[in-house]
Formats: sequence, C-alpha cells, structure tokens
Amino acid sequence: MKKWKEFSKHTRTGIGAYGIILVAFAVLYPLQQTGMLSHQLEGQLIPICVYIVMALSLNLTVGFLGELSLGHAGFMSVGAFAGAVTGTALKDTITSDALLLLISIIVGGFFAAVAGLLIGIPVLRLRGDYLAIVTLAFGEIIKNFINLLYVGKDANGLHFAMFSSDSMSLQNGSYILNGAQGAIGIPKIATFFSGVLLIIFTLFIILNLVYSKTGRAITAIRDNRIAAEAVGIGVTRYKLTAFIISAGLAGMAGALYALNFSTLASRKFDFNTSILILVFVVLGGMGNLVGTIISTSVLYLLPELLREFSDYRMLIYAIVLILVMLVTHSDGGKRLQGMVIRFFRRLFGREKQLPPNDPFPPTPLTDEKQNEIKTADDSMTVTQEGGAGK
Repeated sequence: MKKWKEFSKHTRTGIGAYGIILVAFAVLYPLQQTGMLSHQLEGQLIPICVYIVMALSLNLTVGFLGELSLGHAGFMSVGAFAGAVTGTALKDTITSDALLLLISIIVGGFFAAVAGLLIGIPVLRLRGDYLAIVTLAFGEIIKNFINLLYVGKDANGLHFAMFSSDSMSLQNGSYILNGAQGAIGIPKIATFFSGVLLIIFTLFIILNLVYSKTGRAITAIRDNRIAAEAVGIGVTRYKLTAFIISAGLAGMAGALYALNFSTLASRKFDFNTSILILVFVVLGGMGNLVGTIISTSVLYLLPELLREFSDYRMLIYAIVLILVMLVTHSDGGKRLQGMVIRFFRRLFGREKQLPPNDPFPPTPLTDEKQNEIKTADDSMTVTQEGGAGK
C-alpha cells in the first residue's frame, strides 16, 4: 500500500478535497433526512455549498492565475437572476424538479461565462490592477442594471422592459423580475444533494484544469509573465480561459442560490459579498483548495452559530479571523503545523520498514564481529599515524 507522500500532489489534493466533502455529506445528509438537524443549521446547508463553490472559483482567478477580482459577486448575480428567470419561466413546462434545476444552473453558468468573456477580452490584455477595478465596477453596474429590468410571462411568451413595466402589456400573465423588488415566484427546488454535486463538479473542473498543460501555463504566467511570454505561452488566451471558467462556476453557484428562495433582490450581491468571498480564499490559502473549503465552511457558519451571543458575536468572529490568519501564515503557525504533522507521523509509525517477505533481511552483528571491526579500525588508525610521522 502506498504511503501518503508517494502519491502525486494532484492525487493528494483530490483525495483531501473530495474526502472532506464526502465525509461532511455522509454525516449531514442522514441527519437532514431524519429531521435531527436544527432548523437554523438545515437552512445554512445550501448557502454553505454555494459559498464553497464561489470561493473555489475565485481561487482559480486569485490563487492560480494571480489576478485580483473584487466583483466576483457580480458573476454570481448574473447567474442567479438568469437561473431564476429560467426556472420560473419553465416551471409549468418541465415537471421534473431535478431537470429544471439542472437547466437553470447551466443557463446561469452560461450567462456568467459570457459576462466574463466580455470583461476579460479587453482587460486581461493589460498589466496591473485593471481587472480589480473593472470587476469592482462590473459588480455595481450589474446590480443597478437588474434594478431597472422588468421581465414578465404570459401566453405569448416572455416580455422584457427597462425602467418601467408599463410597456410590457401582459395579458393574464405574471412578473418574474420586477425591477428593484427583484425576482419573485421562484420555484424552491435547490437541495443539499445538488449543492454537494455542484461542489464535486467544481473540484473536478478546477483540479483537471490546474494539473493539466493549460494549468501549468496559467501558473507559469502567475509566477513570471515575462518568462512565460519568452517561451511562447499565449498569456491573454490562458488568462482568459481561467477567468471565463471562474466566472461560469460563480454563475452556476448563483443559480443554485437563487433557486433556494422564493424571492431574490439584487442588493444581496453587493461589494461586501465579493469581499467576504475574497476573505474566505485568503484565509484558506491562495491556491489551496482544501484550505478554501475548510475556511469557507467555518467562517460562514461561525456568525450563525454565535448568534445567541449577540453582544459578543462580532468580537469573537474577529478574534477567530486573526487566529486563523496567524496559524495559516505566520512562522509560529507553520511550526505548529509541523509539530502536528510530526506527531501524527510518530503516531502512525511512518519509519521506513522492510517488506514482510524480504528475501535478504539484514543480519545482526555478533560481539565477535564487532570486535573484529574495531580491531581493523584501530590498525588503520595506527598505520595512518605512522605514515604521517615519516
């Protein structure tokens, strides 16, 4: 049986990431089905899945590509409202909730990827922090754009209008997107199981991208853009690939999030949401998928679990953030991690051992043999001293 270090980095990362998700699902899903989870915790299961996907997708841009994005919630918003409109418009046509959810998530991811393409083509050709500035502006623009958009449905199909709903003239229809009020009448078809599947799909996409030829080119651009250009790597093309995939995954997470509520307003996807996701990535470790999953789960749940301590909730949350940062990035934290690793190595016996059926096991030295070796060493020492004296 192979030891842990004998596996490739790709395999170790995959085992760790998939293992955490599957173990958590194996524990929480039966509790949810049997009604043993509290109502508060059960209501957080799908949002946790959504934010894990959001953090993993942002880590692709920030951690592996090395570009700063401050408007990741904007892509989540595009996917959320695209998925909400799709799910609401087709809920009377498609009777299967699973199929309707799948189509809505795909549509949400597609529109978010298109938005990423439109932003990335002009911006990723430039050097500097332009992507951070443009994504920040994009997040605010898309939020205000949705506040001005009206979508309705009647027997004649979908109707769209800007600024006012008066021009739509619905005939016995209903509104799907009602300006600043947001989306209404959304079918609540998102499930914890679908959230876990979306996380696994996200991990599959990112792991296979990062450890492929394309992924090596992306990390080479992050480490040294000039050297990457010198060896013929198409910098803009690879950066655009990673950014579009990141935006598409964020859109899919947004669609799942929207279909967990009956109403949805655009103010949910503001600048604070983008910064919150960025905090999850930074504290979990940029380029560290396992750390991102753990930090997102803990830091998202912590304020909710501390809600009973309303007077000290944010104080405790701030202390935990500082401790996580110190443990993750400081020299003392790294030494602590090393001590923990060494402890488990001793605990599980990581010393090298011969296989049980070794045909040539080592023979222990007898006392007579040890005396012969010592006598030979003494004779050699005397000979060398005599030669030096001459």
